[in-house]
Amino acid sequence: MKLDKVIKPNPIGWLDYKLSEKQMDYIWRCIGSKKQIKLAGDSYELMDRGDWFFTNCISPAIDTYSNEFVNLGSAIPTSSSHPYKLQGWWVTYQKKNEFFPLHNHMGVYSFVVWMKLPYSYKDQSIISKFSDKVVGVSPMNNKTRGGCFQFNYQNILGECQTWQYELDKNWEGHMLLFPSKLQHAVYPFYTSDEDRITVAGNIILNTSKIA
Repeated sequence: MKLDKVIKPNPIGWLDYKLSEKQMDYIWRCIGSKKQIKLAGDSYELMDRGDWFFTNCISPAIDTYSNEFVNLGSAIPTSSSHPYKLQGWWVTYQKKNEFFPLHNHMGVYSFVVWMKLPYSYKDQSIISKFSDKVVGVSPMNNKTRGGCFQFNYQNILGECQTWQYELDKNWEGHMLLFPSKLQHAVYPFYTSDEDRITVAGNIILNTSKIA
């Protein structure tokens, strides 16, 4: 028997960036002048004046994603090639015990930026007495995943896989760029009365323009 070839399907993934001080300062300024329009939960719409954030943060990340994996927008059936644009972005303030269940986004790419994380994952994992008080999240998950951000996906065998970010202050200033269809969840934290502050948004094809 002679081995002819080894087949390794090319999976896609996501990117993790550490934003610069200049980039973070810009986002904080946008948060300071956020629109007073509440979205889901305690979230508020942000403005990207002059497309600075898209041009200096998102667009280069999309180029890198295309080089490392694939251009996800090319799989969308359109009659022409279109550029990307920021569909919308928002800031979210979460208090202890609050969480986002497993969900995905609308768009081609999505992103999350951790602005303020007033706790350490290690402190949450040893606190089990609060676990049965959080509606919609099982006590078993809370004991091991409190304070975490988690991606959920299937492997080639259809088995559920997870990738967990065990968050603490060291993750402040990190941005993840990922496919909008990739499911993810945000688990509650218990050890701080300060808000967990995150920024997130979606990228779509701008079909009003030709690339």
